[in-house]
Amino acid sequence: MRILLVEDDSILADALSRALVQSAHAVDVVETGEEADRALAADIYDLAILDIGLPGLSGLDVLRRLRARRSRVPVLMLTAMDTLRDRVQGLDLGADDYLTKPFDLPELEARVRALLRRGSTSATPYLRHGRLSFDTVGRRVFHDKTPVELSARELAVLELLLMREGRVVSKEHIVNHLYGWDEEVGANAIEVYVHRIRKKVEPLGCEIRTVRGMGYLVERVDDAE
Repeated sequence: MRILLVEDDSILADALSRALVQSAHAVDVVETGEEADRALAADIYDLAILDIGLPGLSGLDVLRRLRARRSRVPVLMLTAMDTLRDRVQGLDLGADDYLTKPFDLPELEARVRALLRRGSTSATPYLRHGRLSFDTVGRRVFHDKTPVELSARELAVLELLLMREGRVVSKEHIVNHLYGWDEEVGANAIEVYVHRIRKKVEPLGCEIRTVRGMGYLVERVDDAE
């Protein structure tokens, strides 16, 4: 998933970015409210992690502008101000969740997973396709109870396809959700990942179809039958 991290504390931003990238998320990092506003207006994100106390345009101002554009991207607010008024204001402006500094990294990671699940309409941490299950918390794939070994990037591609089961997912969509601004994308990178995933999951009953000129599709199990 692609995440925008807006944090002016460079040490904290670097630590959070590294942790999210290790979970196979693509992360873009900006330090000011103005940069965040431009990024959210120009690019598509699965989640924004937005600090309130930013130089210039505040996090609340960024959130207000985001919702004024009718964007529904989930927003996790970070703040050093633990007052009821601040939390209420952020939630009233359209924030989806709130986390007060200092916080433990596992809690932030859990809240990120919950918001991403909410955005995908999945109520549980598991994505299921026939006898295949994807544990989005443990970042593991199982066929019945047998683990299926996939790299972090392969996991991310398969997760996108399973989250949009029954719908075509374009290569551009995959690139936009898997790669940040500073990452170079090879011309055939997505084809390579899909080829590797197919070799591992298609013998287990999860077929990935290529829809020429459009992208890739994992059909719903009922539709396939």
